[in-house]
Amino acid sequence: MLLIRTLLPVGLLAVLACTQLDAPPATSLTSTPVPDRQERIAATKMPAFDKPVSFDTPEADAILDALEVFPPDNPWNLVVADWPLHPDSRAIIASIGVDKPLRYNPDMAFVLVPPNQKNVEVKLTEFPNESDPGPYPLPDNVPIEGWPAHYTRYVAPRDSRFKGLTLVDLQRNKFDEDGDRHAIVVDPMNHKLYEFSRLVRTERGWHAACAATFDLKSNKLRPDGWTSADAAGLPIFPAVVRYDELKHRKVEHALRVTVRKTRRAYVYPATHFASKLTDENLPRMGERIRLKKDFNTAPFSPEVKVILEALKKYGMLVADNGMEWGVSVAPDERIPLLHTELRKVKGSDFEVITPPPGYTPAK
Repeated sequence: MLLIRTLLPVGLLAVLACTQLDAPPATSLTSTPVPDRQERIAATKMPAFDKPVSFDTPEADAILDALEVFPPDNPWNLVVADWPLHPDSRAIIASIGVDKPLRYNPDMAFVLVPPNQKNVEVKLTEFPNESDPGPYPLPDNVPIEGWPAHYTRYVAPRDSRFKGLTLVDLQRNKFDEDGDRHAIVVDPMNHKLYEFSRLVRTERGWHAACAATFDLKSNKLRPDGWTSADAAGLPIFPAVVRYDELKHRKVEHALRVTVRKTRRAYVYPATHFASKLTDENLPRMGERIRLKKDFNTAPFSPEVKVILEALKKYGMLVADNGMEWGVSVAPDERIPLLHTELRKVKGSDFEVITPPPGYTPAK
């Protein structure tokens, strides 16, 4: 089954495709050094909480410091700095665009829920047979893709209808926006992740196109051929650049990236394709791309530098159809603007990589 997506709320793709050179300069965050991932998690006690916590708060930062997102050998956590080049790397990069800039989407918001969060039913409208069954711990304050920073920074200044927009307005899709309307719920105590596409709140309850549940302590993939909230069948939350990571100067996982054209194929760890195209020069869903080792990150701000270094160490996985070279960053108003700097990185600075001989996928 094909699933071809636009990825973004109406207006976001067009806004971020425009040059951002006249945007205000980024304001550097005050860094708080932390130990490496495993050492930090082992030494940090997760704070107790009994109400849903929005991602863009100090409370969420403290919880995330103690959360292990998948095992160390999970595809999102693998160090791939020395993986060999894909034999068709140049052709695949060319199909995406060697001169097109790296960009980011302030898109993937999420909410952290306590272990006793009430479960609710969600009507599944498009992919019920490729969804994990509910009910789901979906709280009333679950954010929809882009909330709030995309709307406050980009949409409202350009469209007066969105001034004063509330989260409830967005949940109910007051202005009938198209797009994927991703929603992400993390249950850190039970180590569960719930992701939805096209989530809408109605008078009769919630409905969504698809619902995917992931065990954050397991490497288990979606069933072969199944989609998820992302077209590749991958989880979204593990790939998002978050405020707490930028503050600590440690992005310790692969990123997700969108490209405009993908192939009718997928590669581990993806489980689903979203294209009718068969050109072998196009990337497959799940294709892993890495920033070249010799790319000089020294001139960049600390926030952008840590993203670029993560792209060298962990790379990024093709996860959905959308604008070329679009990586996901949480729409957190505490994160400074990154557009001007990221656009200095071009497609020619990347390479497609493949697992080394003898590599065995995580079980």
